[in-house]
Amino acid sequence: MSIDIEKDSLMLKAMAHPVRLKMVRGLMRNECNVGKIVSSLGLPQSTVSQHLGILRSCGIIAAKKDGVKTCYRVTNMRVRAIIKVLEG
Repeated sequence: MSIDIEKDSLMLKAMAHPVRLKMVRGLMRNECNVGKIVSSLGLPQSTVSQHLGILRSCGIIAAKKDGVKTCYRVTNMRVRAIIKVLEG
């Protein structure tokens, strides 16, 4: 697996924020929507949405519409591997 210094640096910066790291860990366990994330982290919806936007822009998560809800999941395999190492 090759390293794209610019892209990988942005990905790591995005995950370096404690809230975003918690979000990524939670999303690896369960796909969920903003409402579930808000209730589990106890943060305002606007804050959660901003963090999700950063994670999406870095290619860490993807969104899928489910009726009126949007479900998020971690799609980046490198991120999944990093989280597993951190949890190890």
